[in-house]
This record gives sequence, structure tokens and C-alpha cells, in this order.
Amino acid sequence: MNIYHQKDLITSVYRWFNERQLSAILEVLHPEVIWPNGMEGGTVHGREGVQEYWTRQWAMINPKVEPLYIVEEQDGRMLVRVHQLVKDLEGRTLVDQLVEHMYAFEEGMIIDMEIREVPKQGSISKEFGQTDHQNHS
Repeated sequence: MNIYHQKDLITSVYRWFNERQLSAILEVLHPEVIWPNGMEGGTVHGREGVQEYWTRQWAMINPKVEPLYIVEEQDGRMLVRVHQLVKDLEGRTLVDQLVEHMYAFEEGMIIDMEIREVPKQGSISKEFGQTDHQNHS
């Protein structure tokens, strides 16, 4: 699967998620997919696990996730920065933030997804042994 197909697939998954087209998403998930449970922690496994998780989630909250950009990482995974807006069922905003999603593919399907915090602006990489609070003169 080439990078363009992966980007198109990821973009479609976000659209289907926001439209609650669960069956369309499940078709592009690997049967052994590992998916993060962003609500309760941990992970869910397999298409059935994802279906149960999202069905339960959508009965409690109304999440919308819009991809801002998608880039390929050196290891072949796809990094997506997203705007996540979560409302309760009465329309009150619970979460409004940027997060990153990391996708891995196998056999042309999504096999793994991770949720990551967006790196803070202005921070220096830990690999250099520095933090925002150190003097860089």
C-alpha cells in the first residue's frame, strides 16, 4: 500500500467516524487490530472490540475528530495531528484539544493506532538533555 492510499484511507476513517459509519471503518481495520480506549484507558482488540467500544462511547459522548495533517514517519507508520472536540449528549464541550494519532498498517488495513499528546511548542528535545527552563546562552 502506498503513502497516498494510506492518507486517503485515514482521511476516510475520520470522515466515517464523524458520520458514525461504523461498518465502513470496521472493513478497513485488520481483524487483529489493536485500538486505544481513549475514554477508559488501555486498548481494545479486534474489530468486535472496536465496535463495542465505539458503540458504548457514542452512547455517552459526541466526539468529532478532524485531521489537520498526515505525515509518514521513518518507520512507515502514519502520524496524524487532529483537532479533537468532544461534547456531551446535550452539546456542552468537554474536550477541545489537539492530539496526535499514530497508525500502522498490515495487509492494506489498519493494524494499530496510538494516541499521543502534541509536543509542547518551544520545548527542546529530551535527547539533547535540555528543557524549556534551562538557560541556552
